[in-house]
Parts: sequence; C-alpha cells; structure tokens
Amino acid sequence: MPKVALFNQNGQNVGEIELNAAVFGIEPNESVLFDAVVMQRATMRQGTSKVKNRSEVRGGGRKPWRQKGTGRARQGSIRSPQWRGGGVVFGPVPRSYSYKLPKKVRRLAIKSALSSKVLDNSIVVVEGLTFEAPKTKEMVAVLKNLSVDRKALVVTADLDGHVALSARNIPGVTVVAANGLSVLDVMNHDKLVITKEAVEKVEEVLA
Repeated sequence: MPKVALFNQNGQNVGEIELNAAVFGIEPNESVLFDAVVMQRATMRQGTSKVKNRSEVRGGGRKPWRQKGTGRARQGSIRSPQWRGGGVVFGPVPRSYSYKLPKKVRRLAIKSALSSKVLDNSIVVVEGLTFEAPKTKEMVAVLKNLSVDRKALVVTADLDGHVALSARNIPGVTVVAANGLSVLDVMNHDKLVITKEAVEKVEEVLA
C-alpha cells in the first residue's frame, strides 16, 4: 500500500495516509493513457469545419462551351472541382469527432494517471480545504504552504464554490470535484492536490 504525507492548509505535516494500491499503486499503462488522452481531445473538437461541394457553389449551371470541335477538354460546369472557384471534393462537413473507449480501459487509464503522480511524488494530500469566502489571496497562500509552484489540479470531494472561485484567477490552477476527475486533467497538470475526503471517494469508485 503506497503511503504519502498528509498536510493541513498551513502546509504542516499531520501524519500519513495509506492509498489503495489498486487505484494509486498500479504500474501505469502508457498505451492506455495515450488512448484516453486522444479520446478526450477528440471529444473536445468542435467539428464545425465546412466546405461547399460542386452542388452548393453558386453558378456553373450552363455548359461553358460546346462538347466537341473547340480543341479544348470537354467541360460540363465551371464549378467542377478542377476549376478555380469550383466545389471541393471530399472536404470536411460538420460532424462529431467523439468516440468512446471500453469502460475497463477508461478505468485503467484513470488509475494509471493517478499512480503515475504517486510514482513521480507529484501528489499532495490535504486534510481539507475550507474558505469562509472566495479569496484568491488565501488560495495562493495555501498553494505556497504546500510548495506547489507549478500547474496544479485541485480535487475536492464535492465542487466547493468558495474553493473554485478562489482558484479561478490563478494561472495554471484548476479545481474539479472527485466525480469529474479526468485523465486529461491529471496528465495536463504537474501537481495533484487532493483532499483526504476526495481520495476516499475516488477509491470507493475505482477500487
């Protein structure tokens, strides 16, 4: 069972916490991680690119010259794809790029992402994060106390409005709830700051 230090908001070490080896202690599968990140990035694509084919381009209704006798190649329309201003062949049309990986693969991917953070010593477990009101200055102080000076993903058990608003204006810091944790978020941040309660929720779902 991997063990990591447990901190409070002031950055003081208040003990250790045992992480579930089935979630935080597996050997990361890089291939599955890659597939999961590609899937998420594909799902984020808007898919709104659009070009006109020859039936949609304005004009070109008349045959430009007669079929035979001119010495030139036969043409039926000045909006054929070979003409400047003509339609596009097999161009993009609005579509969804999203697809899904099997459930077991997705679960393995998030476990691999979390385990890689433990292996890299890039996970910080906090007793809890509580703010009386949204204060960016207080969140900056908490991250400084925890020695987090790079891109950080803050995971709470439930989406706390005060925590989310306190971190909103800090560059590189993202706040998510435990049930909204994704592979792309974990891999896209250098540090994973997670509350003790969020750890329990993640283990409950994935173990």
